[in-house]
Amino acid sequence: MAKWTAKHEAPEPLEGPVVATVTGGTILWFALFLVQLPFYGWFADRGQLWWVWTCAAGGFLGLIGIWYVRGRDAALKRHAAEAEADAAAQAERAERDGQAGQAEQAGQSERDGQAGSGPQA
Repeated sequence: MAKWTAKHEAPEPLEGPVVATVTGGTILWFALFLVQLPFYGWFADRGQLWWVWTCAAGGFLGLIGIWYVRGRDAALKRHAAEAEADAAAQAERAERDGQAGQAEQAGQSERDGQAGSGPQA
C-alpha cells in the first residue's frame, strides 16, 4: 500500500482574537455551572451530575487556557518586536555601510585624480 502524501500545502493558521475567545468560553462554562447549581438535586436524582461537573471542569480548564493563550500572545508580540528591531538595526547598518562606502569611493577618486595630475615631462 502506497504512503499517502498531501497534494497541497497546508494553509497558514488563522489568527484571531484568541484571548478574547478563550476568555468568553471560560465565562460561558462558569455561567452554565452557576445556572445548574440550583438544580443539583434534580441532576443527582436522575444520575446526571456529570452535567454540573463538566461545566465546572470546563471553567477551570478555561482558566488554564487563558493563562496559556495570554503567554502565547505575549510571546508572539515579543517575537514581532524583536524582528522589527533586528530589521531596523540591519537597515541602519546598511545605511552606515553605504555612507562609508561612498566616502571611501570619494577618497579613492580624489587620490586617483591627484596621482594623475602631476607635472608631465
